Amino acid sequence: MLVEEFDSIIIGAGPAGSSAAYNLAKKGFKVLLVEKGRFPGSKNMFGGRVYSKPLEEIYPNFIKEAPIQRWVTKERISLVKDGESFSMDFDGKESTSFVCYLSELSDWMAKKAVNEGAKLITEITVDNLLLEDGCVKGIIVGDESIRSNVVIDAEGVNRLLLERAGIVKKLMPRDVAIGIKQTIKMPNQEIDMKFGLKEKEGLSWVLMGDITNGIPGGAFVYTNNGAVSIGSVLLLKQAVESINENVSRIVEGIRLHPIINKYVGDNSIIEYSAHLIPENMQFMAKQHIDGLMVVGDAGGFLLNLGYTYRGVDFSAYSGYLAAQAFEKAHGEGDYSNNILMRYNLLLKKSFIVKQLNKFKKITKIMESEKIVQRYPEIINNLARNMFLLEYEAPTILDAMKKSKKNVSWLQLLRTAYRIVKYF
Repeated sequence: MLVEEFDSIIIGAGPAGSSAAYNLAKKGFKVLLVEKGRFPGSKNMFGGRVYSKPLEEIYPNFIKEAPIQRWVTKERISLVKDGESFSMDFDGKESTSFVCYLSELSDWMAKKAVNEGAKLITEITVDNLLLEDGCVKGIIVGDESIRSNVVIDAEGVNRLLLERAGIVKKLMPRDVAIGIKQTIKMPNQEIDMKFGLKEKEGLSWVLMGDITNGIPGGAFVYTNNGAVSIGSVLLLKQAVESINENVSRIVEGIRLHPIINKYVGDNSIIEYSAHLIPENMQFMAKQHIDGLMVVGDAGGFLLNLGYTYRGVDFSAYSGYLAAQAFEKAHGEGDYSNNILMRYNLLLKKSFIVKQLNKFKKITKIMESEKIVQRYPEIINNLARNMFLLEYEAPTILDAMKKSKKNVSWLQLLRTAYRIVKYF
């Protein structure tokens, strides 16, 4: 076991932890990055899309070096009801996001940290935070202690260390969503042909409605190189209350759904994964403990807008800000709570907390039965009335009147206003 002391110990070599380690090591600090998995990224899972601008700020030459699969140039949102869907497509001339495998991206980020001088140890389980007089002074692994001036907790959504230390309460189902994903092997030529893409172009497709069996959340499709990722993000509280079978059946139902299956067909499944996702978690945006900063999913830094998900860029940037706060604290030789509050100030000024505050009521809207069931039904009925003609075409107003069921126009307008206001 290591007996040396470090400027900083970082728990978790995902995007948040590796970004913190990279930026600290680059400044010459003595950094230890510990990872529970066999290699960085081995325990990471997400849908597949990442927004690039924050990562371009953190990593010089990011676009040229990072393991990017495809750049997202096509956006599609579909409302699904009874095997039919109403979709909106956007084909862009440029892109600010890409699809990738998080395992590859995390491994690349960790290697960048190691190349700058960080010490990486994998397959190590941190049992507890080392606490002395209410201040975090390192980590405990088995019977041994490893000391540092500051610990950066990037352990992810399952905040076991923070719970054991009494820093946060145990997660409740209402705090998180569950993401389930299948990766399906497909030749690039088939992907491009079926999804209407050119070489290296990617699709981000979000589906809402009864495709998730009425459970609040949504389904997604992302196109990679040689594979397509399909899955769902479901609010865990409602999923627990509604599902009486293994949750894997939900994503299997999405794969076999006629709207999706006509694209993926009988191509083989090469990967299945599931992961908890922050939804209503709030911690480090508000408080700090001496000698500790919390980054990434452990801090609740993920934004689910329904039509897109942002987590990797939030996580990586929070690690980047933690490194900046550490550098300022080190310059003054004081790692107390007051100094580390600089991290809080950096977060508040950043796009992360601004975005989380701006869209803090989104989850309530996403829980609405109207969003999940009623509106997909109304909009698909409207499309049927407008496009499935026999002899006479209705006016749009007639089609709208015929489409709504047991919902007043006032109710429709009120809900539409709430959606526009908070989205």
